[in-house]
Amino acid sequence: MSTVKYSNEHEWIRVEGDIGTIGITQYAQEQLGDVVFVELPQAGRKVAKGEACAVVESVKAASDIYAPVSGEVTEANAALGDAPGDVNAEPTGRGWFFKLRLADKSELDGLMDEAAYAGFVKALA
Repeated sequence: MSTVKYSNEHEWIRVEGDIGTIGITQYAQEQLGDVVFVELPQAGRKVAKGEACAVVESVKAASDIYAPVSGEVTEANAALGDAPGDVNAEPTGRGWFFKLRLADKSELDGLMDEAAYAGFVKALA
Protein backbone atom coordinates (compact mmCIF):
# COMPACT_ATOMS: atom_id res chain seq x y z
CA MET A 1 0.00 0.00 0.00
CA SER A 2 1.30 3.44 -0.86
CA THR A 3 1.04 6.65 1.13
CA VAL A 4 0.95 10.08 -0.53
CA LYS A 5 2.11 13.20 1.33
CA TYR A 6 2.50 16.83 0.24
CA SER A 7 4.99 19.61 1.00
CA ASN A 8 4.26 23.31 1.34
CA GLU A 9 6.52 23.75 -1.72
CA HIS A 10 3.89 21.82 -3.75
CA GLU A 11 5.76 18.55 -4.16
CA TRP A 12 4.11 15.19 -3.59
CA ILE A 13 5.75 11.97 -2.48
CA ARG A 14 4.20 8.53 -2.94
CA VAL A 15 5.86 6.09 -0.56
CA GLU A 16 5.93 2.34 -1.17
CA GLY A 17 8.17 0.49 1.28
CA ASP A 18 11.33 2.58 1.63
CA ILE A 19 11.10 4.18 -1.84
CA GLY A 20 9.43 7.53 -2.45
CA THR A 21 8.37 8.76 -5.90
CA ILE A 22 8.39 12.57 -6.11
CA GLY A 23 6.72 15.06 -8.42
CA ILE A 24 4.85 18.35 -8.36
CA THR A 25 1.18 18.79 -7.60
CA GLN A 26 -1.66 19.68 -9.94
CA TYR A 27 -1.71 23.14 -8.36
CA ALA A 28 2.02 23.65 -9.02
CA GLN A 29 1.83 22.68 -12.68
CA GLU A 30 -1.17 24.99 -13.16
CA GLN A 31 0.83 27.89 -11.68
CA LEU A 32 3.82 27.12 -13.92
CA GLY A 33 1.96 26.81 -17.19
CA ASP A 34 3.40 24.78 -20.06
CA VAL A 35 6.49 22.87 -18.91
CA VAL A 36 9.24 22.98 -21.55
CA PHE A 37 12.28 21.51 -19.74
CA VAL A 38 13.08 19.45 -16.66
CA GLU A 39 16.51 18.99 -15.04
CA LEU A 40 16.61 15.89 -12.85
CA PRO A 41 19.03 14.60 -10.20
CA GLN A 42 21.40 11.73 -10.99
CA ALA A 43 20.90 8.31 -9.44
CA GLY A 44 23.14 7.90 -6.42
CA ARG A 45 22.88 11.55 -5.35
CA LYS A 46 22.16 12.00 -1.66
CA VAL A 47 19.69 14.80 -0.90
CA ALA A 48 18.64 16.42 2.35
CA LYS A 49 15.04 17.30 3.21
CA GLY A 50 14.31 20.73 1.75
CA GLU A 51 17.28 20.67 -0.64
CA ALA A 52 16.76 21.89 -4.20
CA CYS A 53 17.49 18.84 -6.34
CA ALA A 54 15.68 19.33 -9.65
CA VAL A 55 14.52 22.21 -11.85
CA VAL A 56 11.36 22.61 -13.89
CA GLU A 57 11.19 25.29 -16.57
CA SER A 58 7.97 26.54 -18.08
CA VAL A 59 7.00 29.28 -20.47
CA LYS A 60 6.49 31.47 -17.37
CA ALA A 61 9.41 30.66 -15.06
CA ALA A 62 12.05 28.25 -13.82
CA SER A 63 11.43 26.73 -10.41
CA ASP A 64 13.43 24.52 -8.10
CA ILE A 65 12.00 21.18 -6.98
CA TYR A 66 12.82 20.41 -3.35
CA ALA A 67 13.28 17.03 -1.72
CA PRO A 68 10.34 16.57 0.67
CA VAL A 69 12.45 14.06 2.64
CA SER A 70 16.11 13.05 2.86
CA GLY A 71 17.43 10.09 0.93
CA GLU A 72 19.38 8.77 -2.02
CA VAL A 73 18.09 9.16 -5.56
CA THR A 74 17.50 5.72 -7.07
CA GLU A 75 16.00 6.74 -10.41
CA ALA A 76 15.12 9.82 -12.45
CA ASN A 77 12.24 9.92 -14.93
CA ALA A 78 14.33 10.05 -18.12
CA ALA A 79 11.15 10.14 -20.24
CA LEU A 80 10.64 13.77 -19.17
CA GLY A 81 13.69 14.74 -21.23
CA ASP A 82 11.74 14.02 -24.41
CA ALA A 83 8.27 14.72 -23.02
CA PRO A 84 8.37 17.48 -20.37
CA GLY A 85 4.69 18.13 -21.10
CA ASP A 86 3.91 14.93 -19.15
CA VAL A 87 4.31 17.12 -16.05
CA ASN A 88 1.29 19.14 -17.20
CA ALA A 89 -0.70 16.19 -18.53
CA GLU A 90 -0.22 13.86 -15.54
CA PRO A 91 1.64 15.60 -12.70
CA THR A 92 0.86 12.80 -10.25
CA GLY A 93 1.24 10.01 -12.81
CA ARG A 94 3.75 9.71 -15.65
CA GLY A 95 4.98 13.26 -14.91
CA TRP A 96 6.89 12.14 -11.77
CA PHE A 97 10.43 13.52 -11.38
CA PHE A 98 12.55 11.09 -9.37
CA LYS A 99 12.55 8.27 -6.84
CA LEU A 100 14.60 8.07 -3.69
CA ARG A 101 15.34 5.62 -0.92
CA LEU A 102 14.16 7.28 2.29
CA ALA A 103 16.86 7.92 4.87
CA ASP A 104 14.39 8.59 7.72
CA LYS A 105 10.71 7.69 7.38
CA SER A 106 9.85 9.90 10.36
CA GLU A 107 10.44 12.94 8.10
CA LEU A 108 7.13 12.05 6.42
CA ASP A 109 5.37 13.11 9.61
CA GLY A 110 6.13 16.76 8.81
CA LEU A 111 4.29 16.60 5.48
CA MET A 112 0.59 17.13 4.77
CA ASP A 113 -1.96 14.50 3.84
CA GLU A 114 -4.30 15.15 0.91
CA ALA A 115 -6.98 16.91 2.99
CA ALA A 116 -4.46 19.21 4.71
CA TYR A 117 -2.83 20.04 1.36
CA ALA A 118 -6.23 20.85 -0.21
CA GLY A 119 -6.87 23.26 2.67
CA PHE A 120 -3.40 24.77 2.25
CA VAL A 121 -4.00 25.42 -1.46
CA LYS A 122 -7.49 26.82 -0.81
CA ALA A 123 -5.97 29.31 1.63
CA LEU A 124 -3.63 30.56 -1.13
CA ALA A 125 -6.53 31.64 -3.35
